[in-house]
Amino acid sequence: MLTMKTCNGGTSIVDMFEKGKVLKICAPMVRYSKLAFRSLVRKYNCDICFTPMIVAADFMRSVKARDSEFTTNESDRPLIVQFAAHDAQTLADAACVVAPFSDGVDLNCGCPQRWAMSAGYGACLINKPELVKDMVRHVRNQVEDPNYTVSIKIRIHKDLRQTVDLCQKAESAGVSWITVHGRTTEERHQPVHYDAIKTIKDSVSVPVIANGDIKYFRDVESTHQLTGVDGVMAARGLLANPAMFAGYEETPLECIWDWVDISIEQGTPFTCFHHHLIYMLERVSSQPERKVFNSLSSTSAIIDYLQNTYGRKSCLSDELLELTTLEQEEELKRVKLSFTPHLFRLVGYL
Repeated sequence: MLTMKTCNGGTSIVDMFEKGKVLKICAPMVRYSKLAFRSLVRKYNCDICFTPMIVAADFMRSVKARDSEFTTNESDRPLIVQFAAHDAQTLADAACVVAPFSDGVDLNCGCPQRWAMSAGYGACLINKPELVKDMVRHVRNQVEDPNYTVSIKIRIHKDLRQTVDLCQKAESAGVSWITVHGRTTEERHQPVHYDAIKTIKDSVSVPVIANGDIKYFRDVESTHQLTGVDGVMAARGLLANPAMFAGYEETPLECIWDWVDISIEQGTPFTCFHHHLIYMLERVSSQPERKVFNSLSSTSAIIDYLQNTYGRKSCLSDELLELTTLEQEEELKRVKLSFTPHLFRLVGYL
């Protein structure tokens, strides 16, 4: 089995939380916060990245799930693997499997989607503080590495006393930190309740991360000022501008070409490659331009469009454009195959 050190040469992520510093974190995003996108945002001052949410029971049951849902490499650190779970032992088992390849696990207690809540996952767990406490304790007791973190990501209750109680129970079980999405389970695009995040921050001694409406770099500092949190987590803001944490107002051209190179190198599926670019270009392109770009159907067509519209090709895309369509397909396969041995997958691990 491959083994990897935790971040910063064997220390815990918790050591990254320093007084006065605001950690910048890429949120778990279904389909989007995969290895290629994590590789991109790490180039632009993102301190910690989360995997997409993985259902722990499926992960433990299926070799196919382990292969498709969790892929990483040596430079993909610090990394938090987020699981959906409603059973303490299953979560602990999954944590033990990914522990050699990551720096911590996070329990999703915030997903408001109906399928997740009906299955006992996500935001319904904020109403089961004893179960959350038990799950945190199981991971803490069963992962051997004392530096390995276990965190939770929650939404808030209408009665904030319940949320404070949940957080304090999790803290007593040994939770490493808590991410708070400052909306209730029913709220989607309503304003974030910064006062609620501040109340939670003031009620626990572990680090607290604020999530919700971090759309521009200026929101990092304003959220910190409003809440006193130890870090901020962004989702849609990073999709629109993966260089946001480096201080860019809009996605810089360099970042777009970095994404092209990373995607080609890692063999990112076309749909994922295209969708990320659609998000990145939304703020900087006109509606007619978006219509043309959204209709493109091949990697080479996208590279050609970017070159003609914005200029400056990237290294790998330069070589790709010089080939015929058939040669491009073969080259993309070759690049993907050459990259695969550097990935850490969990096929056949159990």
